[in-house]
Amino acid sequence: MTTAQDLFIVALEAPPERPVGQGDLSLALAGAELIDLIAAEAVTLDDDLILPGPQQALDDRLLGAAASALGRQEPYERVDDWLWRRGRDLSAAYQRVFEEDGLLSPARRGYLPFGAEHLELVDSPARQRARRRWEEDEPVLRALAVAVGIRRGPSQDAPGPDGEAVTAVLAAVNDAVMELEAVRQRRSIENAAFANVWRAP
Repeated sequence: MTTAQDLFIVALEAPPERPVGQGDLSLALAGAELIDLIAAEAVTLDDDLILPGPQQALDDRLLGAAASALGRQEPYERVDDWLWRRGRDLSAAYQRVFEEDGLLSPARRGYLPFGAEHLELVDSPARQRARRRWEEDEPVLRALAVAVGIRRGPSQDAPGPDGEAVTAVLAAVNDAVMELEAVRQRRSIENAAFANVWRAP
C-alpha cells in the first residue's frame, strides 16, 4: 500500500462534519504519489523541478501510472504543475481501483464523503494499515490530512516530515488546495452577483 492509498482510506473515513472535496483530495493524492515516488527513488527534486530517475517496476498500479506520467525530457515539470495535471479526477481513479480490488463494497447505509454512490470500505489489511498510520500520527499522512481539512494542524512539539523534498511537496499541496478554494470563492461571488442581476427590478 502507498501513502496515497492510505490518504484515500482516511478521507473515506472522515467524520461527516469534515467532508473532503474531490478536488482537494485529488490534489493531495497527487502530492502523496510524488512523495511515494521520492521514497522509491523514482524521482528527485531540484528546487521545485521533478527530475525523473531510472524507470523501475512499482508494485502499485496507480503509483506505476504516476511514474509513467512523469515528464522525462527537459524542461522538467514543476511540482505545482504536476499536482494540477496528475490530480485531475485522481480521487475518482482511486475509487475505481478500490472498487475493482474489492476494497469498496455496496453500503447498507451512508455514502462516500463525496459523490452520491452507496459504497463503504470493507475491513481489509489495507484499511488496518491506514488506520495504524493514522493512530500513530504519522507526519506525512497527518500533513496531507490537514491540507484537505480532515484534521487540524499538529501541536508545536509534533515531529514533522523528514526531508526537504517531502516538505516542499507538502507545501505545494497546501498552496494548491488554497488556490482551489480561492477559485471556488471567486466563482461563488460571481454566481451570486449574476443571480442578483436577474433578480433586480
